[in-house]
Amino acid sequence: MRRSAAASLVTLTAGLLAGCPDRSIDEVTPQQGRVEAKDIPVNVNRDLDLLFLIDDSPSMKDKQNNLANNFPDFIKVLSSIPGGLPSVHIGVTTSDMGTKGASDSAPGPAIPPLGNGGCSGVGKNGNLQAFGAAITAGSVFIADTVDATTGIRNTTNYNQANGGKSDIVELEKVFSTMARGAGAGGCGFEQHLEAIHQALQPDNPVNVGFLRPNAFLGVIIIADEDDCSMEHSTLLSSDTGTLGPRQSFRCTRFGVTCDQNGQTTDAMNKTGPKGQCHSNDNSAYLAKVDKYVTFLKGLKPDDPRKVVVAGIMGTTEPFAVELRVPQGGGSAIPALAHSCTYVGGDINGDGIPDPEVADPPTRLQFFLDQFPNRSTFASICQQNLSGGLAQIGDLLKTVLGDPCIEGKLADVDPKTPGEQHDCSVSVVTNQGKTNQVEKILPACPAAGAGADPCWHLVVDTMNCPNSDHFVLKIEHQDQLSMDAHILANCVTAVQ
Repeated sequence: MRRSAAASLVTLTAGLLAGCPDRSIDEVTPQQGRVEAKDIPVNVNRDLDLLFLIDDSPSMKDKQNNLANNFPDFIKVLSSIPGGLPSVHIGVTTSDMGTKGASDSAPGPAIPPLGNGGCSGVGKNGNLQAFGAAITAGSVFIADTVDATTGIRNTTNYNQANGGKSDIVELEKVFSTMARGAGAGGCGFEQHLEAIHQALQPDNPVNVGFLRPNAFLGVIIIADEDDCSMEHSTLLSSDTGTLGPRQSFRCTRFGVTCDQNGQTTDAMNKTGPKGQCHSNDNSAYLAKVDKYVTFLKGLKPDDPRKVVVAGIMGTTEPFAVELRVPQGGGSAIPALAHSCTYVGGDINGDGIPDPEVADPPTRLQFFLDQFPNRSTFASICQQNLSGGLAQIGDLLKTVLGDPCIEGKLADVDPKTPGEQHDCSVSVVTNQGKTNQVEKILPACPAAGAGADPCWHLVVDTMNCPNSDHFVLKIEHQDQLSMDAHILANCVTAVQ
């Protein structure tokens, strides 16, 4: 094993690039090839709490079916982590928060038609929902956990026919029931972020036990419209003179500002393309996105990097306002133009595939961007969400600590017999803190492992199914600090 070009990249690439499922690390191109960066905790934490926030507004039925059908691809990636599926809690809630704003003492008046986009009370209030799934009576989330001492998977709350033993296929079936059960009749003013906020409140009596103090937290948003988390329910009032027609475009007009052609709420109300759009932090009606970022990171005060967020939603561009006839007919009114479309399933049962759309999620994208190296996005405008779900699984797998080398390692010295690989490995203690210390970890001697901690690459076909099946193995790892991280950079071949 050699260590040359990759060595100078340890501090730069491992800190900035580890955990990027979109393979942005491939942009680092030393002379020999590309670099794959790894960040592996010495003490691997296999506890993972996953919250799925599913938009349940009237346009979501096909997308929920898509999620349910392709969820196995997500679980497949998580199950490929060495040791198998992590110890998971999986919960589902929806974006329906009724007519209550975050700072209101009580909900505003109901908006009909209920069950078809109307809003009432506090909606589902962020409460986790089983939606009739076959889990233990009284449970509101899936549990498939591992004994922390023995490492043996020993507790589930869903596979009663199998004595409560873990069964991946049954887990997938239970989640699919939850995803489809969310339905498509919820409030059309979708409060995605506020629903997440309520779901994860430590004092939420319905969701007790879902959040584990030391677990990683993954929040996955499945939505075809932007966030409309309200500070006050006055956004929903009948004052059309000030707010315009009581349609979800109010969320855009008062929740988003565009530096090009949309610097005021009046400018946002005018038709045409707009550019450089971002969350309106001075909105009189919508809550600031930063509020929810701070809340989530505050759930893991010891290490905010334990929070991972992802979105399967519309694309942020193009962004334009158009005139569109509202559902139910009438005169055309300002509306946010769809940013992406696709041909979905036969939701109406007439034998004809239905067109599906999604709108620019400007506020949601800003939310994701506040979690660098811990967030990812995939478009919801596709008939098969398997790729997007696998991408999210890859991110979670990387964050938990995956020692498998996913890319094909480059032979950096073809003139020498055998393959010559170029990796550099270091040990970091107090990672991310002001007293962080990084030390180079040497490669193991060719003649043996030696007496001190060192690294080498070994083949593990069972736990590392991709590429050449290499895994980074640390010898004498018990001599390292339990809070240390192994940072590795290996040069991979240009594909």
